[in-house]
Amino acid sequence: MTPSQKAGILAEALPYLRAFHGKTLVIRFGGAAMADPALKTGFARDVALLRLVGMKPVVVHGGGWGIDALLARMGMDAQRYRGHRITDERTLNVVEMALSELNQELTSLINRAGGRAVGVDGHDGACIVAQPLRLTGDDAAAPDLGFVGEVERIDPAYLELLLARGFVPVVIPIGVGPDGATYHLNSDRLAGALARALAAEKLVLMTNTNGVKDRDGRVVPILKAAEAEALLREGVVHGGMVPRVHAALQAIREGVRSVHVIDGSVPSALLLEVLTAEGVGTALRSEAEAPFFTASRAYLLAT
Repeated sequence: MTPSQKAGILAEALPYLRAFHGKTLVIRFGGAAMADPALKTGFARDVALLRLVGMKPVVVHGGGWGIDALLARMGMDAQRYRGHRITDERTLNVVEMALSELNQELTSLINRAGGRAVGVDGHDGACIVAQPLRLTGDDAAAPDLGFVGEVERIDPAYLELLLARGFVPVVIPIGVGPDGATYHLNSDRLAGALARALAAEKLVLMTNTNGVKDRDGRVVPILKAAEAEALLREGVVHGGMVPRVHAALQAIREGVRSVHVIDGSVPSALLLEVLTAEGVGTALRSEAEAPFFTASRAYLLAT
């Protein structure tokens, strides 16, 4: 690549740097990228870069694979029901240990890359208030899920203070109940709740797939909310993508401008999605918005 080509790439990012300067981006980091040292290091570098150029990234990480690995090392079975991990008190201790270790590693990597990251969970300032997860439908055979929770409300004051001081919050998917009990939360849904509470410009969900696929199995670059709902109803969206699309739809309905589902196995996927026109996944938008490209051009030119 010639110097002029490199300069062209940097110049292409300029309108995006201007448009998103000072804006909050909530990024859910998970999947295979968390287990790949090179991808994890690259992600941390990209988060630090976004912070250093004036954006306000908030990272929410998963870690199911790490929890399963630690359970196996301790001779404990990983039990699930309808996709939810059954979490008794002993399992919860393992969950907290595994997530804390992952959080410390990711925080350290962001700091090493020049950011100022700090680990956060729901107990810090009671910023994430949770309640026991309630399964929908009648199911007499449903077991007690234990300390599996869902977000009841977010108090954004503590996170807003960190962002105002230039820190990058790295959030563990742990919430606290009104009685002080600890609950393990779905990281996709938590990221969506944080995006809404912080009035984020974007919610980015990093996954193991290259976006949301249509009925023919092709990735849809731009997806309106009504189209995403239809794909959910028809079962086209399935498996681990279901909570992500639900989180995306709720965020869009409550004011988040766009939600991006991207493949975390692509090096620098985050930068490509935020700072280039092409992107690397699916962008979900409200049907109330103007056509995506028209709205994006107008927004970039006006900022």
